[in-house]
Amino acid sequence: MPSDQQADVLTEKDWFILLSRIPKQRCTPFLGAEVIDGLMPSRSEIAKQWAEESNFPLEDPYDLAQVAQFVATTGLDANVPREKILDEFKKARAPNFNTIDEPHRILAELPLEIYITTDYHDFMVQALKSRDRDPRQELCRWNEILRPEKSVFDGDSKISVANPVVFHLYGHTGVPESLVLTEDDYLDFLVGISKEPRPIPPRIEKAFARASLLFLGYRLTDLEFRVLLRSLATVKRQEDYRHVAVQLVQVGVEAESEQQLTRLARAKEYLSTYCDRSFITTYWGTTHDFLVELKQRWDRLPEEAKRPPNYGF
Repeated sequence: MPSDQQADVLTEKDWFILLSRIPKQRCTPFLGAEVIDGLMPSRSEIAKQWAEESNFPLEDPYDLAQVAQFVATTGLDANVPREKILDEFKKARAPNFNTIDEPHRILAELPLEIYITTDYHDFMVQALKSRDRDPRQELCRWNEILRPEKSVFDGDSKISVANPVVFHLYGHTGVPESLVLTEDDYLDFLVGISKEPRPIPPRIEKAFARASLLFLGYRLTDLEFRVLLRSLATVKRQEDYRHVAVQLVQVGVEAESEQQLTRLARAKEYLSTYCDRSFITTYWGTTHDFLVELKQRWDRLPEEAKRPPNYGF
């Protein structure tokens, strides 16, 4: 979608292309921290709490990577932020995967083989299991400590719709050393994924390069998303694949004045232009609303349109 045609919703053509690529394994969902909205404090809320506890002196106390960097620098050692974020996740409530509009469940019901997440929990794995699928969990080995870890891609492990892989790009809570959390972690991550041997397996790189990417639960201004885009730039991608980023602008307060409304409109225009440079169409709304519409459109498709293509070999 060209930048001068950007709108708050996807066009019928956008939806048709996205839905048609799902059974062809040409759609790769990326799950960010905001997908679990309401189950635990948001990253900005965690950052604000940590900032107050640590007397954070800089201007933006809502930037978790920046606040975590301060905590790591001024605390007993660099592992303090990881310990604190693990404590936060212990308090998190698991989603109810029996709820038909739960985001992870909707994604788990799509016939996909690869799911990418940049959050640290295993909710996508749990959702897949709740749909009688047998997922495997894998993480990016972006630092030297993680290199010896056994991989699900070792040997002849076959990936399929019945046996999908959930790939944790920024680590998961089961391996604290894998978490990408502070500003230094994000910089080290970018350096680590550029080294040989590549820490991102070829099958995952293929899911990056030859598919429409669906970004869910991200704030486009956060380091979590911007570093994700830079990491994808290290993979040779086919530029004829359009991608979708679902984004809800958070103003912090109600945009009541004309000045606030103008600022919000300019922010949306800037972010849309920024994303369009990476062939990303921006859907302005919530992840929940987007996935509910995706499910409704998918359910209305005839069964033959949901089957994988038969290329005769």
